[in-house]
Amino acid sequence: MLTNPFLSLKKTLLLSLFCCVLSACSWFKEKPEIAVVLTEHFNNKLYNKFDTAVYKPIFKAKLEEQRKVFLNPKVISAFYEKNEYLPQLVTRFYVNGQLDSLKNYLSNSRLDGFNPEIFNYTAYEKELQVLNRNQFKTIEEVYELVANLELNAAYALNKYTNFMGYGSINPRNFFNRFYIQIQRPDSLKMDSVLNTDDLVSKLKKAQPSTDAYLALKRALAHYRDSLGTDETPQIKAIKMNMERMRWRLPLQTEELVVVNIPDFTLTWFRKADTLAHMNVCVGGKREATYAEKMKVFLKSGKLDDKPKNHETPQLFSVFNAIQVNPIWNIPVSIAKSEIYWMARKDPFYLSNNNIKVYYKDKLVADPDTIDWNKYPREKLPFKFKQGSGEGNALGKFKFVFDNSSSIYLHDTNNKYGFKLANRAISHGCVRIEQPLKFAELMVKDKYQYDKLRMDVDLPPVDTTKNEIFKKKLAKKADTLNVFQLKPTWYSPRKSIGVFIAYYTAWADGKGNVQFRPDVYEYDPILWEALKRYM
Repeated sequence: MLTNPFLSLKKTLLLSLFCCVLSACSWFKEKPEIAVVLTEHFNNKLYNKFDTAVYKPIFKAKLEEQRKVFLNPKVISAFYEKNEYLPQLVTRFYVNGQLDSLKNYLSNSRLDGFNPEIFNYTAYEKELQVLNRNQFKTIEEVYELVANLELNAAYALNKYTNFMGYGSINPRNFFNRFYIQIQRPDSLKMDSVLNTDDLVSKLKKAQPSTDAYLALKRALAHYRDSLGTDETPQIKAIKMNMERMRWRLPLQTEELVVVNIPDFTLTWFRKADTLAHMNVCVGGKREATYAEKMKVFLKSGKLDDKPKNHETPQLFSVFNAIQVNPIWNIPVSIAKSEIYWMARKDPFYLSNNNIKVYYKDKLVADPDTIDWNKYPREKLPFKFKQGSGEGNALGKFKFVFDNSSSIYLHDTNNKYGFKLANRAISHGCVRIEQPLKFAELMVKDKYQYDKLRMDVDLPPVDTTKNEIFKKKLAKKADTLNVFQLKPTWYSPRKSIGVFIAYYTAWADGKGNVQFRPDVYEYDPILWEALKRYM
C-alpha cells in the first residue's frame, strides 16, 4: 500500500507544532529546586508556581539595597552571582532544620557576651515563623519572604562565624602597640562557609573551644545570675577578655610561654600542663598626658618635650636563641634620656658600669674623658654597650625571639622589682624572676644545661664535669692573665612560642574569676569598640 508523502509531512508538522505549544506551557517548565523542596515539604501546590524569572529581580534589588550592611559585601555578592541569585541557603537548609539551628546559635550568642540583635536575630526568627506557618495567598508573598529570609540567613551566618571564630574587632585597628598578626577571615574562608553542605558543622567549628574561654563563658553566666544585670564592671571585664580570647594567634606551637602584662606573671604551658609560673616586670605605663605632650613634641622636635612611653607591646613569636652573659646594646632612647645625663653628672659612671662607648662604630679608649658639653643630646653621635658581667642590666640571661620592637625576655641585676605589687617598671622588655629555671626548660638537653650553668659560675649537675668547672673558675681568677667575659649563645628547643598578652580577667582552675588592674588603661578603648555588639 502506498503512503501519501504529503499526508505524512502534514502529520509531522502538526506534531511539531503541538510539541512547541506544550513546551511553552508551564507543564513543561523545569521547576526550580526551591519550588520542589517547599512543595514537597508543605504539600502545597502554591510553591509550584515559583518562577525564578520573577524572583530574581526582587532578590537582586534587596541585595543591592542591603549590600552596605554586610561585613563582606563583595563575598556575598559574588556568591549569589555565581549561584544565579537563587535562594541557596533556604533551599539547602530550611527543610532539614539547619536554618533553625542557625537561629538557636544566634540566640545563644548572648552566652558569649553578644547581643543577638547584631545578627538580625528578631527579623530572622520572624521570617522563619512566617514560612513555617505556610499561609501564603499568592506566590508573590513567597518571593518577598524567601528573599528576605535568604539575605538574613547569609548576613547572620557570615557575621556570626566571623565574630565567634575570629573576634568582632581587629585589635590592630585600635591599639598602637598590638603587633600580633592575628588570623582574620579572608574571602576564601567566608566563601567556604556560604558554600557548605553542612551548615551546623561550620557553626560548631566557629565556636571558641579553649579551656580558658569556656571557663570565662561559665563565669559570665554565673555573674549574670548573681548580679541580675550586665551593666557592672565585672561583667564588662569578662566580656572584653572573652573577646581577647577570640583573637586567633598566627601559629600554634607545641609549648607556649604566656606573659600576662596586667598580672605581671609568666606561665609556661605544654598543652594542658603548666611547666613554670613566675613573676615578671614589664614596661612602665605611658605618661598620663602622653597624647598632649606628643603633639607638643611633634611641633618642637625637642627631646625634653618628648613624653615617656615604655609600655610592653603585645607580641607573638617563637624563641630562637639564648644569650648567656649578654651584652646590652643600649637603645638610643635610653642613651639620650638616661645615660647622657648620668655621664655628665658622674665622669666615671661609664667605666664603673662597664659601659663601652663607640664613635662611628669605633671603640672610644677612655670614655671618662669625653667632654659631654660639646655634644647636644638631640644629636648624640655615640653608641653605648654594657659588657657582660654582674652589673649588666640584663643580668646573666637573655631570651631572644624575632620581633620588630627589639623586645626580649631577660634576667636583671636588680631583683627588688619582683617584690613590688605594680611591676610595670621596665623600659619595655620583660624581666623574669627565675631565669635559670627558664633556661633549663629551654635548652635541648642536660649536657647543654651543664655548659650553661658553668658559663654563669654555677657547678654542673653532672658531677663528672667538676674538673672542667674548676678549670673555668681558675682561668677567671688568674690575676696574671686578663680574662674578658664574653657572651655565649645557645639554641633553644624548637617550637616554643612566646605570647605577650593583655588579660584583665580570667577564670582560674577552680572557676573563680581573677580580675587585675588595667595597668595600661586599654580596657576603656576596647569597650568603646565593643559595646555596640554587646
